Amino acid sequence: MAAICARLPGTQRLTLAADGTCELASAADAAGPVNAPEFVATPDDLAAILYTSGTTGRSKGAMLTHANLASNAVTLADCWRFTAGDVLLHALPIFHSHGLFVATNTTIVAGSSIILLPRFDVRELIRLLPRASVLMGVPTFYSRLLGEPDFTRDLAGHMRLFVSGSAPLSAETHKAFSARTGHAILERYGMTETNMNTSNPYDGDRVPGSVGFPLPGVDLRITDPETSAVMPQGEVGVIEVRGPNVFKGYWRQPEKTAEDLRADGFFITGDMGRVDPRGYVWIVGRSKDLIISGGLNVYPAEVEALIDAIPGIAESAVIGVPHPDMGEGVVAVVQADDPALGEGAVLDALAGQLARFKQPRRVMFLPELPRNTMGKIQKNQLREMYGSCFAENGS
Repeated sequence: MAAICARLPGTQRLTLAADGTCELASAADAAGPVNAPEFVATPDDLAAILYTSGTTGRSKGAMLTHANLASNAVTLADCWRFTAGDVLLHALPIFHSHGLFVATNTTIVAGSSIILLPRFDVRELIRLLPRASVLMGVPTFYSRLLGEPDFTRDLAGHMRLFVSGSAPLSAETHKAFSARTGHAILERYGMTETNMNTSNPYDGDRVPGSVGFPLPGVDLRITDPETSAVMPQGEVGVIEVRGPNVFKGYWRQPEKTAEDLRADGFFITGDMGRVDPRGYVWIVGRSKDLIISGGLNVYPAEVEALIDAIPGIAESAVIGVPHPDMGEGVVAVVQADDPALGEGAVLDALAGQLARFKQPRRVMFLPELPRNTMGKIQKNQLREMYGSCFAENGS
């Protein structure tokens, strides 16, 4: 930054230390009071430009208004029963929608308190948990907590709510957490462009693997990815949402905005999902992660759920890579707890549970799956790593 400022006339680098001291504080003190006109923001004014995760391509700047943020915060505070007496344990990054808006704005709306940690540290979470009533986290938070022997039912007994988002929470983690603590994690679904769209109920069944119902004021539909026609209930298609939470568009990308925002106000999320007979929404993966093998659709989430349930497997990611006969071949990339677990054991375990075209043709093992800072598995990296595995090893 010093080098950049040296090249740009009229710019100055100001530093700020964690204790509030340094150049910025000194410059502010030296400046004294400033007489400036007051600007009153309207609901449709731009409040933030927040960049997407970029897991499938280049990040885009989502333009969010004051009304977008306010409507979502008020809705979530009501749905999740936030009060002034709550204390949120906050260890999420604050450059992402989850930590910056969902956690912080919901707390502000309710007038409750935050214990703000500089980073995720499972030992710090356990130390501070007795002072909190709510924890918002990504799935990694909960799997790491389950790995700590002193994370017990007694330690979590006073907690009111555990919320998970930003990446899929495996049904196995959901069930293990409930068995350990007596708490059912509340999983919800949102995006940078929309904040939160759906949530499992505060009162009622929090269904493992589901992201619950559309929030009040949010319309959700499932459409055919080819024709855009609305799909019958229960069938898989693209999730589209409309509501006061949906952003204005992408910063300086009018073509992309027109591509993803329909004339009737629905936003094409790019997530594939379905709605079950009870109205619960289920996400089966990103449309860009859909595998077409031999002309048949394979949804990675279905295969991953079965692999994750195999004893000795910590987590999996299912991808499609070029195949000489099938177009795309199904590849499972696995992070295993049991070092003795091999490809054959995984394939044998799946043989009677999946149609043949859905079964992985290869199983690869990694010590850890690559993730971004929010815990999302970087499938684009996995496709690069294993994109030639069928060319090298046959089918």
